[in-house]
Amino acid sequence: MTQTPTAFETRYGFARHAVTLANWRTRPFSAWSFQHVSEMVPSAEIAVPAGAETYLQPDDLLRETLDLPGGGETVGAFLARSATDALTVMKRGAFVGDYTAPTMDATAAHLVFSISKSLTAIVAGTLQDEGLLDPHAPAINTVPEAKGSAYADATVQQILDMRVSLDFVEDYLDPESAFARYRRAMKWNPGGGDEHLLAFLVSIPKGDGPHGGPFCYRSPNSDLLSVIVERVSGQRLSDLLHTRVLQKVGAMGRAMVTVDGEGTPRAAGGVSVTARDLARVGEMMRNSGMGTAGRVVSEDWIRDTLTGGDKTAWKAGDMAHLLANGAYRNKWYATGTNSGAFCCIGIHGQWLYVDPSREVVIVKMSSQALPVDDALDRDCLAFFDQVAGMV
Repeated sequence: MTQTPTAFETRYGFARHAVTLANWRTRPFSAWSFQHVSEMVPSAEIAVPAGAETYLQPDDLLRETLDLPGGGETVGAFLARSATDALTVMKRGAFVGDYTAPTMDATAAHLVFSISKSLTAIVAGTLQDEGLLDPHAPAINTVPEAKGSAYADATVQQILDMRVSLDFVEDYLDPESAFARYRRAMKWNPGGGDEHLLAFLVSIPKGDGPHGGPFCYRSPNSDLLSVIVERVSGQRLSDLLHTRVLQKVGAMGRAMVTVDGEGTPRAAGGVSVTARDLARVGEMMRNSGMGTAGRVVSEDWIRDTLTGGDKTAWKAGDMAHLLANGAYRNKWYATGTNSGAFCCIGIHGQWLYVDPSREVVIVKMSSQALPVDDALDRDCLAFFDQVAGMV
């Protein structure tokens, strides 16, 4: 006898029990799990919904034609090809369009992976403004457990700018790598055992070169930053993100961050937030640190973040192929284009893109099959630039 598919199976094409800790970041399961991370990994609540929103279907925009490096196609076709779960666009502070895939709920908090780094850096900026965090101080002043590790002689600013020399490879797909051990320590992979996140972080040895050299994208830096932020403030990162960032930008949806067995937050990639609330963060950055409910961070910090990146370090670093004239400062990317656009990026297709010249903010949340896809990233950058000119 043929069993009638459940509503879940009809929507997603698989049964809920098929999603496991071993496969939750792979297609097709990620179309569901990236909206329900707290069901897979221990998580700390950041915020609960503050109210209902009215969403705007961007039907006209979806029919517009794009000229991308990968070829010409409509906006709607590109969103489907790039496994987009949600797209939200703001113009001059107002929402002008919200797209969601059939498998995405508009109100869902979606995992934003490494955009978590940029959000944590904003918190660090607020503490710097108050004199609680000295970016030039050695990390070991706050985390004495780092003695003997790569972080023993690294400064907070070097951690913020990804200019720490680490003997560590950012390899997302090798199950036998140090990165896989890192994911087990954060409870993202099966077989975590007794090693927790901080213990892993302070076990990483220093690389061959000195700190302060080329841009070297390594996620553990951002997790150590969250330990520093929590210790200098005396508060949990989840609470800091709520009171210092999301509440002040007028956030209305749910948010959370994954934690390890000791409650240490995965600041490098564990935050989930709604598309609209992430756009509100981008709008705050566009407005020099002002949110709808008050100032989040100082104009000086925003200016330093958007203009203070070392271009020489960038050109010698890991990602110059994506943004030839770019820079990186305080965990935000400056594109180096004439528009002055800046952004933050997460694997599997997460983007927060701000074009100050056109007063546009774009959020794209996705469940792309590959963690990193350079050709698709180039298409995305062209997509953002063209959409910013359409709205």
